Amino acid sequence: MIKKLITSLLGRARPAPQRTKLAIKTGRRVDVPHAEHGIDVTLVDERAIKVVETLKHAGFEAYIVGGAVRDLLLGLRPKDFDVATNATPEEVKALFRRAFIIGRRFRIVHVVYGRGRDHEVIEVSTFRAYVDAADAEQVKGNEKTAKAELAGKNHVVDASGRVLRDNVWGPQIEDAARRDFTVNALYYDPQTQIVVDYHHGIRDAKKRVLRMIGDPMHRYREDPVRVLRVIRFAAKLGFEIEPQTREPIREAAELLANVPASRLFDEMIKLLQTGHALASVEELRRHGLDRGIFPVLEAALGGAAPGSERERFVKLALADTDRRVGEGKPVAPSFLLACLLWHDVRDGWQQGLDRGQPPFVALQEAIDAAFDARIGDISGRGKLAADMREIWMMQPRFDKRVGSGPLTLVEQPRFRAGFDFLRLRAQVGEIDAALSQWWEAFSTADPAERQALLEQARKEQGPKRARAPRKAASARRDEDVGRPVRIVPPGEVEQAGHAEAGEPADGAAEASEEAATAEEGAPRKRRRRRRKPAGGAGEGAAPSGAVGPDGGHGSDD
Repeated sequence: MIKKLITSLLGRARPAPQRTKLAIKTGRRVDVPHAEHGIDVTLVDERAIKVVETLKHAGFEAYIVGGAVRDLLLGLRPKDFDVATNATPEEVKALFRRAFIIGRRFRIVHVVYGRGRDHEVIEVSTFRAYVDAADAEQVKGNEKTAKAELAGKNHVVDASGRVLRDNVWGPQIEDAARRDFTVNALYYDPQTQIVVDYHHGIRDAKKRVLRMIGDPMHRYREDPVRVLRVIRFAAKLGFEIEPQTREPIREAAELLANVPASRLFDEMIKLLQTGHALASVEELRRHGLDRGIFPVLEAALGGAAPGSERERFVKLALADTDRRVGEGKPVAPSFLLACLLWHDVRDGWQQGLDRGQPPFVALQEAIDAAFDARIGDISGRGKLAADMREIWMMQPRFDKRVGSGPLTLVEQPRFRAGFDFLRLRAQVGEIDAALSQWWEAFSTADPAERQALLEQARKEQGPKRARAPRKAASARRDEDVGRPVRIVPPGEVEQAGHAEAGEPADGAAEASEEAATAEEGAPRKRRRRRRKPAGGAGEGAAPSGAVGPDGGHGSDD
């Protein structure tokens, strides 16, 4: 009763306003029964079914739509489910307890189930009318420069015909016509198990062909990102690109210059995390799109000679990502991006060292330069960049295998990502494989085995200069009265595992403080010294960061 009351108060979706004749064929509706399409309903997410049922119970049309239907036809379990309906965003929101209207370019509703990392979002969109660019309002600027002109408008294009706003509601037949490829313009009703097909999408799915609806160049002009989508789908699905759809790709790629950098960055992440990253890169090369579009990919592949260390490193990283996606494991974009930009960072790091900079200072400056050149403001201040930075800054710390440093390092939340990165470096011969093997053994060892490994590393790295035992603090103070304080050279200070660039080790810091006090002529303060446990910090138990030998991309596991 409540749902029907809300529906009656809000009303139904209004018909599209009068427009001139459409410049695209709308197709003809064909209802395909289960006996012909053969979709296994058990592959459909129960929450997507629930959304469809709720909308239909309220008197609206509702279907699972797009890529989910395409994957179901291929016998695949879709990763995401989208629903299309003739209900407006406000009407959809009123029917669900946790629903949020988002977006400006396309106003849609996110219906949320569950909480935390296990939550799921069903995206619900309203059937849109197909409005030709010639009939739409036009602005001279783009999303950023024409914000005032875009306010309150439902369908707007820029000077090139790229759609900036698309929020004109219409019938399902036009909603199908405005979708990009025939295999993405399919509507599935899980209750009746009917697939609604307007553009022979089922036929193309069976033939494994990607075909653009309407004139390809016209459709690329509406949304240049379709150039990248056709590449991604071809690589992911193993589909052939139909000749008329393929022919204008290079010409249309020039239109990507008008697309916001953040949207291109998101599309690149999708390309690399479909489980077919290697195939996607090859598809980009085949169509001449590997340069001038993605600065990150250009950094990784543009200067890589065939068979070079850089090319082998990037291919290993892409293959590792594909493997994890294939095994149903999570992948962290920060890990893959850190791999793609590593040689930019490493070269800049070496240049800093050649100029005499301290190692960690040189590394930090090289990282900043790589972000400025290849990523810019997209993610340079976000968690993605912070995780990438942590992976890179961890690399020189793996060289320190004495004192409490290794015990501290394996406790780091991103240790697994840093170690996987180290292992890739060893696989291409950039570092000694023995270092990677030592850390793998250390991360999985029990406390006694760790002590043996630390002793082994100490012997391999050579003996340290012998030091006399420390005297009691009171005796040392009595002896030191009136005596100049000697600052201990760094070579005589025990490594504590956390003394990095710009951070003197504990002994050096104390000596420097005492020297400063003596020079000022002030009496020394009584200081309370903190005793270390006899066995070294954290030796009584294996660190919580200890991990097994399986490869991972860090804390995302």
